[in-house]
Amino acid sequence: MAYWLVKSEPEDWSWQDQCGVESEPWTGVRNHQAQNNMRKMTVGDEVLFYHSGKAREIVGLCEVVKGPYPDPDDEKGKFCLVDLKAKEAVKTPVTLAEIKALPELSHLALVRQARLSVMPIDKGAWQILKGLTGLTT
Repeated sequence: MAYWLVKSEPEDWSWQDQCGVESEPWTGVRNHQAQNNMRKMTVGDEVLFYHSGKAREIVGLCEVVKGPYPDPDDEKGKFCLVDLKAKEAVKTPVTLAEIKALPELSHLALVRQARLSVMPIDKGAWQILKGLTGLTT
């Protein structure tokens, strides 16, 4: 199993929206690095759901329920989608400022590549973030 973080503007697709569906294709990703990360996702991987924009905080946990498949809106066939299912809301949202304040998380793409919307999270950082958020699964 691998660990990931995905970002979404809450005005476009919020954690509440994600919780309101059985599962949902993760759409709109056109950055090649983010797409490469999505291509590495497999069923069962865990994904932190992050509100970008003004909120800038981790708000939930999802699971990959369908691995990479072609984006039907992409006529050139370059891009893929994965389907995510909401698993659990965080007990304590963790802000970007809190993450940046921890030296042991300074290597994360969330800190170093602010525009990247889909990124891997290593196991050590995952354990720290899971503890900070109060996630139980």
